[in-house]
This record gives sequence, C-alpha cells and structure tokens, in this order.
Amino acid sequence: MTTVAVNPYLERNFAPVRSEITADDLPVIGELPPSLNGMFVRNGPNPQFAPKGRYHWFDGDGMLHGVQISNGRATYRNRYVRTRGWKIENDASSAIWTGIFEPVQVDNPYGPSKNTANTALVWHCDRLLALWEGGEPHAIEVPALETVGPYTYGNQLKSAFTAHPKIDAVTGEMMFFGYSVAQPPYLQYSVVSAEGKLLQTVPIDLPVGVMMHDFAITENYTIFMDLPITFRLERMQRGEPGLMFESDTPSRFGILPRHGNNSNIRWFEAPACYVFHTLNAYEEGDEIVLIACRMESTSVLDATPTSKNGQSDIPRLHRWRFNLSTGGMKEEQIDDIPSEFPRVNEQLMGRPTRYGYTSRLAPTSIPLFDGLIKYDLISGTSQSHEFGRGRYGSEAVFVPQPGATNEDDGWLLTFVYNEVEETSELVVVSAKDITAEPIARILIPTRVPYGFHGIWIDA
Repeated sequence: MTTVAVNPYLERNFAPVRSEITADDLPVIGELPPSLNGMFVRNGPNPQFAPKGRYHWFDGDGMLHGVQISNGRATYRNRYVRTRGWKIENDASSAIWTGIFEPVQVDNPYGPSKNTANTALVWHCDRLLALWEGGEPHAIEVPALETVGPYTYGNQLKSAFTAHPKIDAVTGEMMFFGYSVAQPPYLQYSVVSAEGKLLQTVPIDLPVGVMMHDFAITENYTIFMDLPITFRLERMQRGEPGLMFESDTPSRFGILPRHGNNSNIRWFEAPACYVFHTLNAYEEGDEIVLIACRMESTSVLDATPTSKNGQSDIPRLHRWRFNLSTGGMKEEQIDDIPSEFPRVNEQLMGRPTRYGYTSRLAPTSIPLFDGLIKYDLISGTSQSHEFGRGRYGSEAVFVPQPGATNEDDGWLLTFVYNEVEETSELVVVSAKDITAEPIARILIPTRVPYGFHGIWIDA
C-alpha cells in the first residue's frame, strides 16, 4: 500500500473554502465595544481549483474575509478577488497556471504568471486595494468586497506594487516600491499624495535582483532592505536554483530622503539576514531606528539556506540603529521568542512608538500562531495573550479607540481557528490589557482558512 504525501497547505485549516457567503447577526460571546464601528478585512490564499504541480502557500487566489461591526452587531462576508487570472481559470473550470515551485510557464498563452492579489490590503484616499507584490493592485468595493478591477493610478503605475505600502498619518502620503528579480531597474520607489496622485517614481540601483517584501518609513526618510536572497541567471545556467539565500553576502539597508532619488541614498551594511516584515522605524537624534522581525536566513521559495546553527526561518524581533553622522550601525535582538506579523498603532507610523504587537509562533513545522505578544519598547518588557489549547490565529490588527489619549488605547483583532471544534471566530482583545480573555468573540458560520494580512476600515 502506498501513501500519497499531502501538501500541508492544502489540508486542515490551510485548505481552501470554495463558497462565498454573506451572514448577518453573527453570535457574539462577550460584548462588542460600542465605539468599535467599521470593517475588519483579511486577505489570504485560497486556490479556486486543484493546483497544477507542487503548491506553495503563496500561490492561492486571493480571498477576502470581512467582518463588519456596527453598534454591537456583526456581519460576515467572503469574496474572491476577481483578477484577470481568476476569471480565465473560472471560465476554464480548472487551473491554468502553475505556482512558484514549478518552472516558469514561458509558453502559457495567457502569460507566465498570475496576479493573485492574495497578500495584503491598504486603505488610502477612500479606496481599498488588494495587493500582491508581483503586479498591480486591485480596487475593492466596501463593504461588499466585490472586485472593481486593477488600479494603476490613471496608467501612471510603471512598476509592481509592494504588498506593504506605508502611509504617513500626518501628511497622508503613501510610499510604495516595486521590485524585479530578473531585470533592471531591480527596484523602483514611488510616492502618492494624500489626494491619491502618483507624485514620483524613481529607480534605485541594486547590484543584483533580490526578493524585497517590505520596507519602512520615518518622518523624513524611507528605508530599503537589500537582503541577500538573490536571483542570479548564471546559477540557473549551472542547473542551480536561480533564487538563493547567500549567507556570505552582507545585508544592506538603504536610507534616502522621502522625496529623494538614487543620488541621495546611503547604504549601511549588516550581517546576512532576512526580514519579511518591519514593525516601524523612526528618527532619534542622528540615528534612524528600525524594528523588524529578523531571520538568520530563509529557505522560502526553495532558496536553500546555509545556516549552520539551525536558526533558519525563525523570526525574532530585532532593532537596528543607523547613525547618519558617523555611518555606524548597531544591531540587537529584542526578544528570543519567535514571532512574526508585527503591527503598531498606525497613527504613529514612522514616529517613535512605545508599543508593538506580534503573533507568536507555535513550535510546529508549519507556521501556526498560538498567541499575541505586546512589546513595551521603552521598558524592554513584553506580555502575551494565549489563544488557548488547539486554537491558532494570524496577524492581529491594532484598532485605535476613538478619542484615545494613550498609544495602546484600542483593540487587537484577529481570526482564530479552533482545530478541535473546527470553528472560526474573530476575537477582539484589549490592547491595554492583552493578558485578559477577549472582550468579544464573533462566531463565523464558515471556516476562515489561515491567511496573511488584514486591515481595519473605520466606519
């Protein structure tokens, strides 16, 4: 008898849900705060059809899961992001594209890759965009979560669009970048005005194409991470992986004035590492301070690491200090507990923050999160919220309380799945009292698969 290996990202709560539903008047355990009015939306991969070839978690079609909260009551809806690729496959009733583990489909009549719009979301200038870092964003109707279509700033968008744009809550500007691993310019940087106009796109010189998932901003600067997960054609020609983590190549952090260009950027070197997500960055005297979840190396996308100490793919919160006067750099670990999906009170994005929030990794072979961590970055202490036995969540979004006077006045919202009872819920945790039981648990009538990034859209 032979056993067929099951892809862990196609079973249990990683498995897709195929039905789109709308459900009103959801049961609530506890009590929703009267001032919590708006919509929580989370993006994630949800393949429409059985995949062709080896499936990677990053491959699935984007599906949005939204919970609208109003006056203590809640409604749920989930909708596919109807991209061009989704529509083509929907018409064919089967998968047309393979994923990132398979060779590039140069002979696919519809193009070599599919924009899945499956990674994250941003709300800017009264518009919700679903994001995927290999292509253009997709505009989404709120609260219906129906897809309007690709959004290209009146055809001004000339690059891919990161899954992690940054919005300065003070100026209203949005900064984003697009990268290409295979052809120059390997990096392009853009600024969008508070009114939604694409003000500038400038190329930034990199020596080789790299996978750049996130970046950071301060009040006056933008920080890029040129980390050594590189794409080299000469490796492919030798029959080796084109994308590989180079443990002997230093990490580089580039700092440039917000409205600057390649001639203004300053590069700082640090030991080889990889960062998927930044928490925040800010200015302190002559220093730029960056806080992010750092990994020694990464095997993502089969980029085989050469970490000799078994610490590959384990993210921990770190702090870097870059001195603009002396050119010096200091790197330090904030915590030894593995965690990811860092978030802050985004009203303070790019400014000094006392608190940061991450999702705590469970000791499992696949990425499951068993709780939340609240960091006090001034006192150097932390507190945890436990989801409970057999319960796993994902990224928690900080929602500020209306009229808040303290940075942590607000709530943390995340979907949690109970693997024993096979049920999903949206939990509302007090950010001020994170160790306490959730203030409210909204029971979802369908399974919400594990996913990526969420957003809160205030009413």
